Amino acid sequence: MLAGDLALAGVLAILGLGIEELDGGSGQRMLLGAVVLLALTLLRRRLPAATLVAGSALSSALPGLFFVLPLLGWSAGRRIVGVGRALGAFTLAFVASIAFGVLDQWSQMRPLLVIVFSTLMFLAATVMPGLASRYWSQRRTLLAALHERNGQLLRERAMVAGQARLRERQRIAQDMHDSLGHQLALISVHTGALEVDPELTDRQREAVGVLRQASVSAMHELREVVGILRDGVEAPAPVEEAAQPAARGVAGIAGVVEAARAAGTEVRLSTSGRPRPLVAACDHAAYRIVQEALTNAYKHAPGAPITVELRYEDDSLVVEIANGPSAGPGGEVVSGGQGLTGLRERARLVGGMVHAGPADGGGFRVAGVLPYGTEPAGAQDVADDFGQQAQAQKGAPHQGPGRRGEQPPMDWAAVDRELAVRVPSRAGAVAVGCGIAVAAVVVLVIVLGAAAVMLMDTAVDSMIGRDEYDAVHVGDAETAVRDRLPGGESFLTAGADRKGPPRPQGSQCLVLLADDQSGQSLTTDLVFRFCFKDGKLVDKQAYEVKQ
Repeated sequence: MLAGDLALAGVLAILGLGIEELDGGSGQRMLLGAVVLLALTLLRRRLPAATLVAGSALSSALPGLFFVLPLLGWSAGRRIVGVGRALGAFTLAFVASIAFGVLDQWSQMRPLLVIVFSTLMFLAATVMPGLASRYWSQRRTLLAALHERNGQLLRERAMVAGQARLRERQRIAQDMHDSLGHQLALISVHTGALEVDPELTDRQREAVGVLRQASVSAMHELREVVGILRDGVEAPAPVEEAAQPAARGVAGIAGVVEAARAAGTEVRLSTSGRPRPLVAACDHAAYRIVQEALTNAYKHAPGAPITVELRYEDDSLVVEIANGPSAGPGGEVVSGGQGLTGLRERARLVGGMVHAGPADGGGFRVAGVLPYGTEPAGAQDVADDFGQQAQAQKGAPHQGPGRRGEQPPMDWAAVDRELAVRVPSRAGAVAVGCGIAVAAVVVLVIVLGAAAVMLMDTAVDSMIGRDEYDAVHVGDAETAVRDRLPGGESFLTAGADRKGPPRPQGSQCLVLLADDQSGQSLTTDLVFRFCFKDGKLVDKQAYEVKQ
């Protein structure tokens, strides 16, 4: 940024030196103007109001500062906070520009002309860039505020949706606890009572024990699922069951196989490769694949032998379950048809895959490939979602749908209307900027045109030819001479009466320009001076003055 400001100051200084050269400024004034221009350019961001006022005030004494005024107006319009402060800064800069301009040119031109010309130049060179900059800055601020508000609405919408999901999950968890929990509890009680029946044989008592253990395990799993649905975390195990938690990973596959053998199914478990730890999601997915595959084998191929194989490959764990053709008559099978679909989705979430299909020689085969270290996709988002919901509901008891104190449902149509903020396109912004630039150019052309008209009027009122000069003689009446000559009230001849030969003491002089300057250099003008005293023309002189 500093390098850019220095480069910009260098370009403006070169342009300013050109103006100083045309104005006939001295070397000291040129150096002073360059130093002041550099200081104003570097300080315009930190002190926008002060640099605007200082630049406007010094521009009358240092014409080389003209090209820095639009830059100061742009910075002030963008960086001054508050309409009142900006208006005050520009008003003070305008007053300073007019006041110092009138003081600098008081002895050489009419004050009213200075005020009009300075006002037009201030509007074109300072006010127009300031207005354009302020519009651009406020437009960017408004767009930033709209984007921030939209982001806040989106976050609130996501939080409300998350709370709605949490309430629905809690409702499902409550229904599962009330219905399935009751049925599993009845199964556990009845099988426990049946197990101690003295009329049962040892074989029957062993089968009943397997049923009771299965019902207890189902209750443990139900408790975990209900805890996850309700709070997003697994429910803590009771103290009496904490010593022997139900294994839900690769370590628990042996227990599932033993339970199947105890139920009378021929199951063979084999492991190959060097065992390696898996992340929790992959470990749990392996357990569920074996569990679901064994369940399908029980239902669709009762009595068929089953093989469970765990192969630890270099980059993944392969879980394969295969069963032979059914060894007994197939009964009515109750199936939801979602088991294998759920396994495939579970494996996909952890970066793995599941294949299921008929095996060679009959039977069925299920194989899963699971990576060792991949977390499930979206796990962090789910954790963040539960964290936000916990923050939102911290300290407030949960109230189910329809209960007193619940907030009214969100009007998503209204939210969508709020989010549908029209952002102006880049083409529209360019069009607005071009319009402002065209307006500034038009104002500048008007200013230059008005200045040209004023210059022509004053030139006509201050020029005569050599013949008119020769026709006037010393001793002629003042009234007759003045009637023949123009009024001469022009800034083009201001101060020229004191630059020629000494004037007669006590006389008043009229200075006019020669309309033919062909024999003069670019830096000199030929003027005619007529001096009057006691109602007569007492002296007339023709001489050259430096511009």
